[in-house]
Amino acid sequence: MDSDARPKDCELLQSEFFANRAVIIAANRGPVTFTRDEDGNLETQRGGGGLVTALTGLCRHTTDMTWIACARTDTDVEWGQGPVDLEDGSHIQARFLSPSEEAYEAYYNIISNPLLWFLQHSMWDVPRAPLIDQDTWQAWEEGYVAVNKLFAEAIAQQVRAVSRPTLVMLQDYHLYLVARELRTLLRRKHRATVLHFVHIPWPGAEYWRILPPGMRQAILDSLCAVDVLGFQTKEDGLNFLRTCESLLPETAVNYGRSRVWYRNHATHVRDFPISIDIDALNHLAASPEVSEHRAEVRDIVGDRRLILRIDRIEPSKNIVRGFLAFDEVLERYPEHCGNVTFLALLVPSRMDLKEYRDYLDALMATAGRVNARHGSSEWEPVRVLVGDSYPRAVAAMQLYDVLLVNAIVDGMNLVAKEGPTVNQRHGVLILSERAGARQQLEPGALVVSPCDVYATAEALHQALEMPAEEREESATRLQWLIEREDISDWLSRQLETISELNL
Repeated sequence: MDSDARPKDCELLQSEFFANRAVIIAANRGPVTFTRDEDGNLETQRGGGGLVTALTGLCRHTTDMTWIACARTDTDVEWGQGPVDLEDGSHIQARFLSPSEEAYEAYYNIISNPLLWFLQHSMWDVPRAPLIDQDTWQAWEEGYVAVNKLFAEAIAQQVRAVSRPTLVMLQDYHLYLVARELRTLLRRKHRATVLHFVHIPWPGAEYWRILPPGMRQAILDSLCAVDVLGFQTKEDGLNFLRTCESLLPETAVNYGRSRVWYRNHATHVRDFPISIDIDALNHLAASPEVSEHRAEVRDIVGDRRLILRIDRIEPSKNIVRGFLAFDEVLERYPEHCGNVTFLALLVPSRMDLKEYRDYLDALMATAGRVNARHGSSEWEPVRVLVGDSYPRAVAAMQLYDVLLVNAIVDGMNLVAKEGPTVNQRHGVLILSERAGARQQLEPGALVVSPCDVYATAEALHQALEMPAEEREESATRLQWLIEREDISDWLSRQLETISELNL
């Protein structure tokens, strides 16, 4: 798609694409979650994030759309399947799968997280972990394989039930084994185009050798059963091609065409950098709720400059090194002491995993040491707020002077796009070279190596001292880069690729 195409063009493309197609979306989580209030009445909570907005937006263009996901509540299980009304007046068919508690635990909390997540974020301390033992293999077979088969069976049933060609959109690392099982179930008798989008990074072939051959070959075999395989960046796609060439026997990899030929089937590999729903974000940013939180942030910061980070609490986000870099700034450039506040808004994530609890302890201890070393009764250098409040995060993004995104590795990192979109102070973005957002945003950001604390400290100082004219120029460039490829463009580029390939 032309990078200058606007949402109106995206709307037209989507309308034409789905004129004679049905669509099935499959993801671990659904577009809504059901609960019951104290009186037993059914309540619906819409899933958050731009992904749900973009994919449910397809309902405007097709009356034949089904979203298949795992149940998250007892009420989801009770509800089962049926039409769900959406805010814009359209509706979607939702179907919740109900694996056993033991199968879901193994699929999600042993294989998907942490095994695959840690592997794809290059986070394993290989001399010590992972330890793939009999319990891991049992979780693989009875959890990950079993739940992926449930998804494939439900998708196949839905494909058979419609008379039109169907687009199956698989989402992320939870469902790597679905495509091959689905091909086996359908056996070319029904017209289905399969697109799988991977939201997290794809490391190089050598890192995939951490997994035993049986696991990694099953994953690669299944991903080579899809028609279009999407990644966040060109580098991720190239790593996938190299992984197939190195680790999957009897593949023919064409780097020029970004294609894998395997088992008499072509898989086209593309990069579709995901983005944000700009209109929805700006609408929220103008809300009274965000205004109240903005006053709260101002009370914390006062008349000082604001360095901001917003992250889930997980090791890949590199929070500890960010605090250490700020410590170096205060040590080497004492003029910033008392004049800058580092505000960290951190969202709890997977606190049932020991690695994540340990990381929370480590980052809190580091923040405490920075405060003890440099702080005073009038000034707390690092302020950490733990909790999940998106309106508060948006309010803080409006006020930052510096936004630090120094992830060790990240599929995209939407904070790097949300911040510049709503910021009101021509704030400077410091961006990790290993965040997927770098592919688009490097021209307007200060790019750092995530493990280089010294260079990150220098970038923080440079950002704080940057002349107003240069700050404005960088901020304007970032906004332009983000606005020209929003969440509608992300989806439409996938549909255009399928159309161009005549799939």
